[in-house]
Amino acid sequence: MNEELQFVLDSTKEAMQAAIEHLDKQLQKIRAGKASPMMLSGVMVDYYGAKTPLAQVANVNTLDGRTITVQAWEKNMIGPIEKAIIDSNLGLNPQNNGEQIMINVPMLTEERRKDLCKQARSEGEHAKVGIRNARKDANDEVKKMQKDGLSEDVAKGAEADVQKLTDNHIAKVDALIEAKEKDIMTV
Repeated sequence: MNEELQFVLDSTKEAMQAAIEHLDKQLQKIRAGKASPMMLSGVMVDYYGAKTPLAQVANVNTLDGRTITVQAWEKNMIGPIEKAIIDSNLGLNPQNNGEQIMINVPMLTEERRKDLCKQARSEGEHAKVGIRNARKDANDEVKKMQKDGLSEDVAKGAEADVQKLTDNHIAKVDALIEAKEKDIMTV
């Protein structure tokens, strides 16, 4: 196999792997009944006029399976952190005791669990679209190389390799979604 073709396959694999990694990060943000610092990973705090990730202005931990604690590094940041958590639309109700913020994570209702499963499936579909786009780009590149003199047999083999990569990565997405749904539906 020539170097140019190998490069196309390698870059396709990297693009597909990036879609999987992005999906994994998105799934970590979807809560599954138990408290996790990752639930607050998308919260942006107004830190002296600049939107800053919560993790850069405070320490976020879990006390137990139901409670998240947020310890601000600067006392005067407790108010803005509390406001940012409320504004983040996560359905969490922070309690400020002057020293730190405590967040009791409520039990999920059956309806909310189903909504979270839908959200997880939607994220999975986004990842699959990314994988399929990488496949399309690779196949287009192979066709272009075929016009430039690549033999038909080699081109067919490359397209088969790309399809194999696609199938493997789609299976990984399905496995991640299935595991997340099981996690969400477990009471």
